Amino acid sequence: MLKERSKPMASSASRTRRAIERAAMPGAIDIAPKSAGISSKELPPEVRETLAKMQAEREAMQRELEDARERIAQLERLADEDSLAPIANRRAFVRELSRMIAFTRRYGPPSSVIYFDVNGMKQINDTHGHPAGDAALRHVADVLCKNVRESDVVGRLGGDEFGVILAQTSQEQANAKALVLADAIAATPLQWGKIEIMVSAAYGVYSFSGSDDAQVAIEAADKAMYTQKRVRRSAG
Repeated sequence: MLKERSKPMASSASRTRRAIERAAMPGAIDIAPKSAGISSKELPPEVRETLAKMQAEREAMQRELEDARERIAQLERLADEDSLAPIANRRAFVRELSRMIAFTRRYGPPSSVIYFDVNGMKQINDTHGHPAGDAALRHVADVLCKNVRESDVVGRLGGDEFGVILAQTSQEQANAKALVLADAIAATPLQWGKIEIMVSAAYGVYSFSGSDDAQVAIEAADKAMYTQKRVRRSAG
């Protein structure tokens, strides 16, 4: 029953939107009497009044269409944005990664994904409280965003895990960039009131080809991150 009802509703909404867009197009309603070589003073009062109403209605529709477009754009941003920091959420990140894989499949140059896991979040939350923990995650997101290119994508994959998509970047280049980003996080403590909270992150890198799947690429980078953690623990 619900599916049967939804079809005419969707069709009606589409027709309404198309009608509004047609009406809002420049020149959709040509009410300027000069275009016909007629002065507005020559028109009967009732015609002038009708034209004035049509002009007002057209302007109102244009304003409504602009408002609707702004609301749609805002909703799209909210749907793609992480709830804690102004970066991509997991859904948007996976979508962008899928697009980058498709780009790699078509044009060839490799690209890479970095998986970051923030260290010691439980200790930060237990010692300074969850607001401080949230601030630490926003801090990491900010450091990452300030140290990547506009063509790269930063996202939070969940909890204390972040991802960075590096466009047209080889494994070797991505490893070097991941180290730079990790060092930037460690070198920039979070200022929390009168104290500084040191933050660090482990990372893993995976360079993907056009035959990869987005989820597989993320899991491979995650696995590389855990391998790096084990190596550091063994060395330390």
